Amino acid sequence: MIVTYKQNKWLILTIPTLTIGVWEYVRHEFLLPYISMELGNWLAPVIVLLVSLLFLTKLFAMIEHNQEELNRAKAIRAVLEEREKIARELHDGIAQSLFFLNAQISQMDRMNQADGLPLHKLKESVHRTNDYVRQAIANLRHEADADKNPWLQGIESLIDELQQETALEIETNWRIPETMLSSKERVELFAIIREALLNIHKHAEAKQVRIEARPTESGWMCQVADDGKGFNPDNMMIRNRYGIQMMRDRAKAMSWHFSLERKDGDTLVIVRKGAY
Repeated sequence: MIVTYKQNKWLILTIPTLTIGVWEYVRHEFLLPYISMELGNWLAPVIVLLVSLLFLTKLFAMIEHNQEELNRAKAIRAVLEEREKIARELHDGIAQSLFFLNAQISQMDRMNQADGLPLHKLKESVHRTNDYVRQAIANLRHEADADKNPWLQGIESLIDELQQETALEIETNWRIPETMLSSKERVELFAIIREALLNIHKHAEAKQVRIEARPTESGWMCQVADDGKGFNPDNMMIRNRYGIQMMRDRAKAMSWHFSLERKDGDTLVIVRKGAY
C-alpha cells in the first residue's frame, strides 16, 4: 500500500492520541479492578512508546525512502537537463560548423581549388568527426538506466543506432565487471569499440558483428569480430588507415595490446590488458 506524505503526517499526529485514548478507555472499563491508578498512569507512556515504535518507525522509514526517491528523481532530472543543454550546444555549435566546413571542402573540390591539398583525407576526417559528434549528441540524449552499467549504455546506444540505420546484427557478450576498469580505461575502451563499429559500418560490408569482453588471468580481453569482406593483413595502407591507427594509439597509450587479425573468415579487433 502506498501512503502519501499527507497521510503519513496525519498518522504521526493521531497514533499517539488514539493509543492513549484506547488505553484509558480499556483501563477504566475493563482493567480498573486489576490495575491501580498509579500503575495505570505508569503503563500509559510505556504503551504509547511501544505503539509508536511499532508503527511510527515504519512510517518514518517510508518518509525517508520517499525523500530519497524524490532527491534521486531531482538529481536525474538535473543531469538530463544538463545533458540536453550540452547536446543542444554541440548540435548548434560543432555539428553546424562541421556541416559548413564539409560544404566548403566539397565546393573547393568541385571548383578544382585544392592546389594539391589532400581533400579526400580532409573530407574523411570531417565525416568521422561529425559521426563522433552525432554519437555524442545521441548518447547525451539517451536516458540513463540505473539498473545497468552506466558507461555501457553509450555502446548500447551506438549499437541501437547502427541497427536502425543498417542491416547489421550485433551480438554482445560482456563479462568484464565494471570494477575492473578505471574511469580512464572505460573512456578509452569505449572509444576503441566505437571506432571498430564505425569502421565495420563504413568499410566491412558485414552482416553480423560480435562484441565479446571477458576477464583473463592477468587482466581482460575485448574483441570485436565481423563477417565482412576483410582485408590483407600485410596491406600497410589498410593497417595505417586513420581509424585503425587511432585505435592502436589509444591502446598503446594505455599500455594495452592491440591486434587486427583475420581468422576463419572473420575480422578481429582485439584489445588485451595484461600478459597473454
